[in-house]
Amino acid sequence: MTITILGIDLGKTVCSIVGLDAAGAVVLRRRMRRQTVIKFVSGLPPCIVALEACCGAHHLGHALSSQGHRIKLMSPEYVRPYVKAQKNDDRDAEAIAEAATRPTMRFVELKRQDQLDLQTLHRARERLIGTRTRLINQMRAILLERGLTFPKGRRKFEIGLDALLDDTDIDLSKRINTLLGDMREEWKELDRRITELDREFAERAKSDEATRRLLTIPGIGNLTATALVAAVDDAAAFSVARDLSAWLGLVPRQHTTGGKPRLFGISRRGNVYLRQLFIHGARAALPTLSKADTPLGQWLRGLLARAHYNVAVVALAAKLARIAWATLRRGTTFERTVSACA
Repeated sequence: MTITILGIDLGKTVCSIVGLDAAGAVVLRRRMRRQTVIKFVSGLPPCIVALEACCGAHHLGHALSSQGHRIKLMSPEYVRPYVKAQKNDDRDAEAIAEAATRPTMRFVELKRQDQLDLQTLHRARERLIGTRTRLINQMRAILLERGLTFPKGRRKFEIGLDALLDDTDIDLSKRINTLLGDMREEWKELDRRITELDREFAERAKSDEATRRLLTIPGIGNLTATALVAAVDDAAAFSVARDLSAWLGLVPRQHTTGGKPRLFGISRRGNVYLRQLFIHGARAALPTLSKADTPLGQWLRGLLARAHYNVAVVALAAKLARIAWATLRRGTTFERTVSACA
């Protein structure tokens, strides 16, 4: 039995394995626990091990890669068309192995441990931001039920809430006043933890060469730079700059048939977190960049003259993503990248 490609369908405890020979015929079907998979594959000659890029795939990929196997990670949406007939774990493993044989398949780079750590910190910060937002909205609702309203904005609400809690003449029950005080302390604790993570991101951005080059691009700060490097490293997985902006979902969704192209709104595929950061960064940088006497500034002024402001923001975000790709791949800063592309 000579296995050329080994497809593994990952489960929390039990994994399904399917092995293909050089002709693409199935020569192995097994189900075993995750730790047993590592031991079993260690006894095989070096081959291609195909996995879906899901939770736990990078850990198992590194373990099998250290044994001399070649790891290929794929997005689950690209594997789905290869599932035959009824869906089960064995069919999924077979589909994973078959998808890995396709010469046009797009693969996901195996992330280093420091990339996974950095990405985890971003996910933790995102969770804290969501928790703080939910907390603030609940406090606003509690006060609105008692006829107290505050202006929009987190900072304005913070100032108004502190003044309210210090006011002894306010018409609030003792229990609700105590509850709001406890919620305010929880808010402060969330602010402290978020600030600590932001400080860590700033330190990491300064200590890494790739992120320092990304910081020269307008609209890209510590969060975007570190999140981008954690997600794509040196962007070698993308052959051209447009592939990165397409992966972020910043390009129009198209439906072309019969030679008639039709373009819709942005596809919103891929990494939601990174897309959000790029759009917020573009919104902040647009006023300054549109006034500059540069090719980018001229392009933005022409775009603003014929399109909605929000459309220009998304277009600039896609442009910044392409500049970021060039910065990572060529090892240049923003000024040198733009001058080379002009």
